[in-house]
Amino acid sequence: MTLTALTAVAALALAGCGDDGTSKDPEPAPNRDLSLKGEKIEVAAVWTGPEQENFTKVLKEFEKRTGATVTFVPAQDPIVNFLGTKIAGGSPPDVAMLPQVGAIQQAAAQKWLKPVGPDAKAALAANYSRGWQDLGAVDGTQYGVYFKAANKSLVWYNSAVFENAGASEPKTWKDFLATAETISASGVTPVSVGGADGWTLTDWFENVYLSQAGPAKYDQLAKHEIKWTDPSVAAALKTLAELFGKPALIAGGPGGALQTEYPASVTQTFTGGDQPKGAMVFEGDFAAVNIAQTKAEIGKDAKVFPFPKVGDGGTVPVVTAGDAAVALKDTKGAQALLAFLASPDAAKIWAAEGGFLSPNKNLDPAAYPNDVQREIAKALIGAGDDFRFDMSDQMPQSFGGTPGKGEWKALQDFLKNPKDVAGTQARLEADAAKAYKAAAKG
Repeated sequence: MTLTALTAVAALALAGCGDDGTSKDPEPAPNRDLSLKGEKIEVAAVWTGPEQENFTKVLKEFEKRTGATVTFVPAQDPIVNFLGTKIAGGSPPDVAMLPQVGAIQQAAAQKWLKPVGPDAKAALAANYSRGWQDLGAVDGTQYGVYFKAANKSLVWYNSAVFENAGASEPKTWKDFLATAETISASGVTPVSVGGADGWTLTDWFENVYLSQAGPAKYDQLAKHEIKWTDPSVAAALKTLAELFGKPALIAGGPGGALQTEYPASVTQTFTGGDQPKGAMVFEGDFAAVNIAQTKAEIGKDAKVFPFPKVGDGGTVPVVTAGDAAVALKDTKGAQALLAFLASPDAAKIWAAEGGFLSPNKNLDPAAYPNDVQREIAKALIGAGDDFRFDMSDQMPQSFGGTPGKGEWKALQDFLKNPKDVAGTQARLEADAAKAYKAAAKG
């Protein structure tokens, strides 16, 4: 697609920042003269591979500026459970990166989190729209600094396969299925699915559900104000079954998909030239970092189109996500790191590496490594108010963010048996009801 078209789509897909997006002079955070020599700071996150490597580059710059020693602590998913164990053992990290709004709310309810200090608050006010600030707040108290954002409504594709098959970028779900059949007929399996990681399946569901059921229903389901047995959920699952129920359209079939982790689902789409294991892979802008590992050139070998709208009355879905830094210790070092992460200087480091999108409105778009990511970033900063945050990230983590349990497990079982719509709904509702009840008790 053209960059103009991508900009227009991304403007919709990354909307909702809550102000006019105009830039102000960025707050210096922290000041280059701030000395933290001798101070040791631990930062916990679930990032691995290239994400961990790129985040470590950000931490190294903080060390260089302050003299502090920062240690990256690999955390297990769900990170709230990991943090609970650390806190119970008397050794919590100073800072943690929380990938769910629900995790911030849960950690705040447990009184684990420390409010952001004045320097971080000033940096947030200077560099972030009200919408992204509010996502890191609980009951009016600011705890989180959203460092990394995501557009989770994209489909990346192998351009050589599309060209050989005579396929074009689909705009509707019906067209998407027809494109998949066209590619299949050309001798390449059309869709790569990372089903071993349940969160990718929640993203599939959320995009279909938001487009088909609409934002009001999406908000209700996210808060469990309607049940998972609602007809709108059945409709979304039946739509997904139109793809999941055709093994020939999925790389390795459902069984193979359930053994394919997310990174492999991306890389296998862009290795093997015009004979990859899959021609398309659905996931966020962050897939760029995995694509880069294959040596495919984004914008040439690897192209992207928006997740197709579902049904005659559907709209292009708009799902975003992000990772927020929170302090578990109210130390000078922890607060200084939060302030730094809220600065354009910190965002610039990772942006240059690719596979990263920043909600920081004072980050120069030139920091991004290619035009595709640059245009998506520009659209984020100039966005309106129609985005919806990842639904599973808003839910209690025991339901929406735990491997092998809750929504992740139910949708993996559904991928295996997409005819069982009613049974899937019943299991989702039972698990959701239990999780929300436990969350209400604190």
